Amino acid sequence: MAKTSEPTIIKKYANRRLYNTGTSTYVTLEDLAVMVKGEEDFVVYDAKSGEDITRSVLTQIIFEQEGKGQNLLPVTFLRQLIRFYGDSMQGLVPSFLEYSMTSLTKEQEKLRSQMSEAFGATAFDAIEDQVKRNTEMFERAMKMFMPFPTGEAGAASEAPTATGNTKTEKAETADLDDMKRQLEEMQKKINKLSDKP
Repeated sequence: MAKTSEPTIIKKYANRRLYNTGTSTYVTLEDLAVMVKGEEDFVVYDAKSGEDITRSVLTQIIFEQEGKGQNLLPVTFLRQLIRFYGDSMQGLVPSFLEYSMTSLTKEQEKLRSQMSEAFGATAFDAIEDQVKRNTEMFERAMKMFMPFPTGEAGAASEAPTATGNTKTEKAETADLDDMKRQLEEMQKKINKLSDKP
C-alpha cells in the first residue's frame, strides 16, 4: 500500500488506550515506535478534547525506550536541556537540535560504512569520541550566547578592559573562532571520507 501524504490519526482515550484510525485497531507505544522507525507519520489527538498531544506521546516513547536501557540521551545532555527551559536561549534549542538530527540522519548510512571501513573494531570508540567533541562544541556555543554568567566567577571575569570590551567577550570570540576552525576540520575529514571509492 502506497504511503499517503496525510499523517495517520491516533486517538488517545481517557483510559490511556491509543486507537489507530487508519487500521481501526488499538495500538501501544511500542507500535507507535515501530511506525516512527518505519517513517510512517502520525498525529495523536486527545479523544475528548481534540488537543494535539503528539509531542507528549513521542516523549513517552523516548522515556519508555530509555527505561529499557537503550540510552541515547547522556545525563549531561539531559541536564543541559533542562537548564534551557525558561532560559532566553530556549527558542534556539529546538531548531539547533532539529538541524543536528537532520544532518546526522542524512549522513548515518555513509558514516556507518565509512567508519567500519576506516576503523573496523574501533569504530564505536571513534564515534564516541566524535560525540564528545560535538557535545563540547554545543556547550561552548550555548555559553557564547549567554552574555551574563552567574555567580562570583562570572562577575570577576566581566571586568571591562581599557577598550571597553570585557574578558568574557574576548573569550567568546576565541571560542567562536575555535569552533569555526573545528567545524572546518570536521568538514574536510567528512569530504575526504566521502571522496573515497
